[in-house]
Amino acid sequence: MSKPLTPKQAVEELESRFSAATSALSEAVSRYLAGGPPPAAAERATFRYPELRVTHSSTAAPPRISRAYGQLTWPGDYAVSVTQPAYFRPYLLEQLGLLVSDYGAKVSVGMSETEIPYAFVLDGSRSIDVEKAPPSELARHFPYPQLALVGDAVVDGSPPVRADGARPLALFDAPRIDYSLKRLQHYTGAPWSHTQPWILFTNYQRYVEEFVRWAAAKVQAEPEKYRLSCPGGITIEGDSPDPAETALAAPWRKYQMPAYHLMEIGGEGVTLVNIGVGPSNAKTMTDHLAVLRPHCWMMIGHCGGLRHSQRIGDYVLAHAYWRRDKVLDENVPLDIPIPAIAEVQVALQQAAQKVSGDDKEALKKRLRTGTVVSYADRNWELNYQRERTLLSQSRAVAVDMESACIATQGFRLRVPYGVLLCVSDKPLHGEIKLPGAADKFYDRAIGEHLKIGIETIEILKRDKSSLHSRKLRSFDEPPFR
Repeated sequence: MSKPLTPKQAVEELESRFSAATSALSEAVSRYLAGGPPPAAAERATFRYPELRVTHSSTAAPPRISRAYGQLTWPGDYAVSVTQPAYFRPYLLEQLGLLVSDYGAKVSVGMSETEIPYAFVLDGSRSIDVEKAPPSELARHFPYPQLALVGDAVVDGSPPVRADGARPLALFDAPRIDYSLKRLQHYTGAPWSHTQPWILFTNYQRYVEEFVRWAAAKVQAEPEKYRLSCPGGITIEGDSPDPAETALAAPWRKYQMPAYHLMEIGGEGVTLVNIGVGPSNAKTMTDHLAVLRPHCWMMIGHCGGLRHSQRIGDYVLAHAYWRRDKVLDENVPLDIPIPAIAEVQVALQQAAQKVSGDDKEALKKRLRTGTVVSYADRNWELNYQRERTLLSQSRAVAVDMESACIATQGFRLRVPYGVLLCVSDKPLHGEIKLPGAADKFYDRAIGEHLKIGIETIEILKRDKSSLHSRKLRSFDEPPFR
């Protein structure tokens, strides 16, 4: 390993080593596909991720730090393989800077033992025709993705034991990150690197249309500050003709969970992802977005109201989650509580009051806090007689399909989360979704609901450090956020 480096030197070294490794791998694949020889063992040894290592040698009592990250619990070495260091540069500088300044940690960079799979380096934009050789042939000579080596052991509290005894420096290693980056582009249709740190989830296309019109207006008003990235590689800039219509015409139907990124200079923009319906989609998307370490994600969707006093168009601010979807039961046992994140809850309520224009008493009539129950079965009402007692015991105020998964994944993956739902029907009280009534509801409610989500983000931006709650830390948390 190299001598101790400053955080800036360490990131520069990571970038240099990663660039050299990926260039060597790309060139070797190109040569082989052109009829040249496969790489020899010595050449293949260069196709490896760089490794970042932090050494904490002090045995003194650790400083009392209130933040939820940038902490070293035990003396010793912490290490992680690194991918895309140029993209993660601001993140790496922040995390390393805290460890060096607060703990006097020593930073070094070397090469990991983990090979870079060729599929994570090549893409359709490169002039390499991988169809000249089937994947099985390329796998004989080049590193290939091995899902057995990609997982969330660190996230779920059981990190593998390394031969050198180093503890995990971060929640995700390089292969896990690269796997998710490829999946993000596949599912959303937009470049993963355009993803912004403030994320809204929805399950209705009408929210997308409202978001696109708002984002396009921002781009037109401040073209030097904003760009809008859409599915299919469509980017809207200040001089784009008919920006809203161009964005809405993007080929989003080709992608399972299309994403729209309002990119802001300084990296504080907003991403909206239409995850569709169901907890499986919610888990898939959050699994992959988590590797980008966003500041917060929130669900802005619809729900069924369970109480007589609720009206169509009222809001539900989830304070608790009853998980009946079963998607994450093996990762997060049901007897583990999922807490609300106070900073997000307060911001959502403040935003609702500001956007609606209601005073506190009027807002109380429209916004109810309580337990949201999530099912995997969209036709859960058909089992109501079986569920009735449990629903009553839970004191649930609303039912949907995604919220519990969004919150549980935020808890599990250490991403602050929140849920604000809008009552679109009351299935237990005879107010079910019918085409005519639904259209009137959508036209009236969606604009205000989305604005509340956006305003919430503006509130949270003012104090990002306190947003990353210590509620999300485990006993033996990796130092990086």
